[in-house]
Order: sequence, then C-alpha cells, then structure tokens
Amino acid sequence: MGTHHIRTRIMALATTALAACAMSMPAAAQDVDFSGDTIEYVIPFSESGGSSRWANFYAPFLHDALPGSPTVVVRYRPGAGSTSGANWFAEQDVTDGTLIFGTSGSTQFPYLLDDPRVRYDYKKWTPVLASGVGGVAYLPPDIAANFDGDADDLKDYNFLYGSQGATTLDLVPLLAWKLLGLTVDPVFGVEGRGDGRLMFERGEANIDYQTSPAYIRSVTPMVEEGLAVPMMSWGSLDDDGNIVRDPTFPDMPTFKEVCEATEGCETSGPGWDAWKAFFIAGFPAQKMVFVHQDTPQNIVDTYTAALKEVIARDDFQTQKEATLGNYPQLTGPGAKNAAELATNVSPEAKKWVKDWLLEDYGVSLD
Repeated sequence: MGTHHIRTRIMALATTALAACAMSMPAAAQDVDFSGDTIEYVIPFSESGGSSRWANFYAPFLHDALPGSPTVVVRYRPGAGSTSGANWFAEQDVTDGTLIFGTSGSTQFPYLLDDPRVRYDYKKWTPVLASGVGGVAYLPPDIAANFDGDADDLKDYNFLYGSQGATTLDLVPLLAWKLLGLTVDPVFGVEGRGDGRLMFERGEANIDYQTSPAYIRSVTPMVEEGLAVPMMSWGSLDDDGNIVRDPTFPDMPTFKEVCEATEGCETSGPGWDAWKAFFIAGFPAQKMVFVHQDTPQNIVDTYTAALKEVIARDDFQTQKEATLGNYPQLTGPGAKNAAELATNVSPEAKKWVKDWLLEDYGVSLD
C-alpha cells in the first residue's frame, strides 16, 4: 500500500470503528459476565516504560466498562526486548477473556524481521484495541547546547544509548541517528525503555528516546528542571502519508526536519524509505491489545463494546491527551485493520534493514 493512503486509512479506521461499534452488539455479547473475575492484562515489558503507562491508564476504564466490573491487574513479563513475554502468551490457551496481552512496536519488529527468537504469530491473535503513539528523542543540556535544529555539531560526540535490542522498536531511533551521521553505541539488554531512561538519568547514557506516554510523564519533568532537552519527535502522518509534526508536540521539530537541515542526511532513497516503513509499522498503531484467536466471538464483542464505551467517555478523552497524547484509539474493525498495517512492511524495507543490522551490529536474521 502506498504511504499516501496510510494516514487517511488510520483516521478513517477511527471513524469507521466507532460507527460500527455504535450498532447493537450481538445478543450473545450481553451474556458475558466477568463478576468476581480478575482480568490479567499482561505486557512484555518492565514497570517503568510507556507500555506500563498505557496499560495502567486503560485498566481502570476496563474495570468500569466490562460487565461485572472485574478486577483488572497489569502484569509484567519483560525479557528479550518483549519476545519472551510474547512467546509466553503464544503458549497460553486462555479463551474466556480473563487474559489479555498488550504489545508494542518492540513486539512487532522482531516478528516483521523474522527474528529466530520469535515463536508467536500475530495472525493467531485477535486484536481488540490499537493505540497510536509518538516518540521523542532528547539530550543532556550540555550536549543540547550544540544542537540548533541540525545535527552537524553533534557528529563529534560518542553517544551511549540504553537499548532493548536492535530488532525492537529501538530500530527507529537507531536508524534515525545513523541517517543523521551520529555515532551512537547502543548498550543492548535493557528490559524496557524506562530502564533506558534511568540510564540517562544516572549519566550512563547521553542520548535517549521515549514513547509519548513515558515522555509526558517521566521526561517532561526533567526538561522543566533543566536536566534534559528535547531534540526531535519522530513526527506523525498527514492524510497524504507525509511526515508532519506530532500533534502532541507541535512545537518540536520532526526527525524529517532535522534530517533535511543536516549535511549528508537525505529524506529520499533506500535508507529513508526503510526508516519510514518501520516508523509506520511501529507508531501509528504501536500498542495493541489481543486475546487468543479461539476466544468466542461474544467475548470479543464484549471487549469491543466496552472499549467503544471507554473511548466515547468525556473524561477518557481529557485524560488521554494528558497521559497518552493526541493519537487515535481504535477498536472493532479499526483495530483489526490497524493491526494489519502494523504487522506488514515491504520486502525491500525488510531487506535493507536486515542488511544494516548485520553490517552495524552483527545481527543475522537469515
């Protein structure tokens, strides 16, 4: 699919999903009752990152909206850049709606790149929610003093970055910094982006990025205290598939703007095309909630109805912008189609990224 259609599809999906969900649910959906149950909302990351922020934001709303007002508990299963937790979920056979699994781009990317550690298949999971997310890269103030909208004066620095792994969502910042000509050495093995942020806070890393929920909560206070300075956002997609400023951070330049201003960085060609392809796979529908594919349709419909109710709440909309940012939240058919966008990239982009990962990090995925 051409990228000029993708943003239009994402926004159309939000409208279509809400319209579809507004229709009455099948009568069987009304038979579902979670009274006295505990819903385990598992995410394959640690407690300190954007996925934790996202899951804990949704949990009380699900408690209110699901029939029977079940207890909704967020559980953490970090490891191997999220593939450990995803492999665990793939082995579960819970189909009564009491186990839901939240993924992120760091779960999508190893799947897209044929990572041999992956033993899960997105086609065997049923999506009930897809959340768009943005991301922001930032610097310590002493280094940021040399950043004036282009990265030319940052090329002499040796950067350290706490990374979950080369095939995780960290692929997006690592490739962006490479295209800018920066020397960034990743320290692989952190269990979540929150752990990478803690490395930055302790002075063990001197460049970092966080998804919007974690940036809003954990980095904005550092910025206000003069301990961090935003460098750029990854941007957002307009109706024609172009990278434009992130609506949550409208005053912040995008990576595309910084690239255009930086000597030697091109916003065309195979490197840029690969970055943009994985940005699209990783951010417009970055975080998703799934149930087992064998979950009965009436339970899937119950989740869809509950999430439709949540998304329509006035207090949800107000809190969402302050907590997650200003991005689409999709359920029903919208979530299903968004999941397809997030789990497909072109063969050309996949090959380019695999070659780069092998050359720069010795990561072989073939």
